[in-house]
Amino acid sequence: MRQRVVVLALDGVIPFELGIPQRIFGLARSPGAPGRGEKLYDVVTCSVRPPGPVRTDADFSILVEHGPDALATADTVVVPASYELGSVHEEGRLTGELAAALSHIRPGTRMVSICTGGYVLAAAGYLDGRPATTHWSSADRFQRLFPKVRVDPDVLFVDDGDVLTSAGVAAGIDLCLHILRRDHGTAVANDVARRTVVPPHRDGGQAQFVRRPLPEAGLATTTAARSWALGRLEQPILLRDMARQESMSVRTFTRRFREESGVSPGQWLTQQRVERARHLLESTDLSVDQVAQDSGFGTATSLRQHVQAALGVPPTVYRRTFRARSTGRPAVPSQTRPVA
Repeated sequence: MRQRVVVLALDGVIPFELGIPQRIFGLARSPGAPGRGEKLYDVVTCSVRPPGPVRTDADFSILVEHGPDALATADTVVVPASYELGSVHEEGRLTGELAAALSHIRPGTRMVSICTGGYVLAAAGYLDGRPATTHWSSADRFQRLFPKVRVDPDVLFVDDGDVLTSAGVAAGIDLCLHILRRDHGTAVANDVARRTVVPPHRDGGQAQFVRRPLPEAGLATTTAARSWALGRLEQPILLRDMARQESMSVRTFTRRFREESGVSPGQWLTQQRVERARHLLESTDLSVDQVAQDSGFGTATSLRQHVQAALGVPPTVYRRTFRARSTGRPAVPSQTRPVA
């Protein structure tokens, strides 16, 4: 059942982005003792040419041992960003060499892009009529070049089923962790996140990373309030209580919180409670009523409304889907289309 991920290294590739799929998928193991289960993915890197050197945007090249025929073996293809895409960036048109390489990909293969690697997917037609994202600084140009794509510049990634795109650079980590979570559940994704020393889920969208004036030196943050809230999600949490943790007025706290996280305190609390509910649905046999209590939604009705809104399916279907994946039984088809 091991899946094969093929990463396409193009001339001018950013080494950091090239390494993300290998690191995230390569660390993934079946549930059990941390790091000791069976590998869940085989990850290989290929070029559009026969095996050989590929230039990066740094002061070194890499030796790629697989040619474009490796794309024919992929269950998932990942295209990291490159600064040397020529006609792809300038005209939205594939080069002959790149088009020939992509022709090896089997129908139904899951396609993934990191940052401006989305230009390749768009030029190849994979994004026509679909939602997608890319680095915020490239979003306007991306939309002009590919008017058939529904570009959302304010999210970290877009999951449209068999085609997924991410925003700039490190958002590729968020997307790969999301794919792990979708394929194998929260426990596997969280284990990889811990071992990689990154958060398993980032709040807000890439709008929070768009350039803005730097805050004044010594200005207080809302970190303590978030930590305080995470320790008592199952309890009622009022906005004034969160503001009190930072010794701020509610108005100042709300403004500062949105500046730092990209969402309001209420939206953030709902996101965290949905994440806790997901974990409980996947990893315990607690009733839906108890999951609602332990995640802070209070009632099963409230839990169902929020899980349906966030994940696209009710709690019972979500639990059945991930239980099937963990036991090897056929899973219920996922209707989830998260956008961040």
